Amino acid sequence: MSAPNPASSGLFLNGQRETGQDVRVGNVTAALAVANIVKSSLGPVGLDKMLVDDIGDVLITNDGATILAQLDVEHPAARVLVDLAQLQDHEVGDGTTSVVIIASELLRRGNDLVKNGIHPTTIISGYRTALKAAVSYLKKQMVMNVSELNDDHLIQAAKTSMSSKIIGKESDFFARLAVDAVKSVKMKSSAADVAGAGATADAPGAGAGAG
Repeated sequence: MSAPNPASSGLFLNGQRETGQDVRVGNVTAALAVANIVKSSLGPVGLDKMLVDDIGDVLITNDGATILAQLDVEHPAARVLVDLAQLQDHEVGDGTTSVVIIASELLRRGNDLVKNGIHPTTIISGYRTALKAAVSYLKKQMVMNVSELNDDHLIQAAKTSMSSKIIGKESDFFARLAVDAVKSVKMKSSAADVAGAGATADAPGAGAGAG
């Protein structure tokens, strides 16, 4: 029986192909390694990281996306988490450390289920079902109408965002300062504006194009 042709199998010269449990374990291990780097910087008591590059420049930060962006990550699975943190930072602007830790933990728990004989497809289906349930709960139980918010809610939200920052110890002062600044530029529609909009809408020929 002749040996398989490496060219026909898509393998490079002296390359090798790995499949199965060893690959899954390697991917999960790489993801957990990335998460462990930023785990200690999470939350109000999180620690700052000091990063020194090749030319000696020093960067001190506790932002997950910034920390991971400075690392030279080559492993494909670990690189996915780095890209996830960058995407979170671009789309939301916060929670970069949290998404990395949650994603790595889901991978670890999923790998444990695979070891117990559960097929990966079943695990993914379970995660998707859990996602729908979590989103449904958030919409029903934790979403408030803007009209129901008062100054206390705004101040608590501001304090939460400052809890992991340098000014966290003075959050009472800075939270009130931020809320007052936001409210000072808030625009309200006056009765005249509302009446004017109604008159424009009721005017003959309003909304009709020029013939």
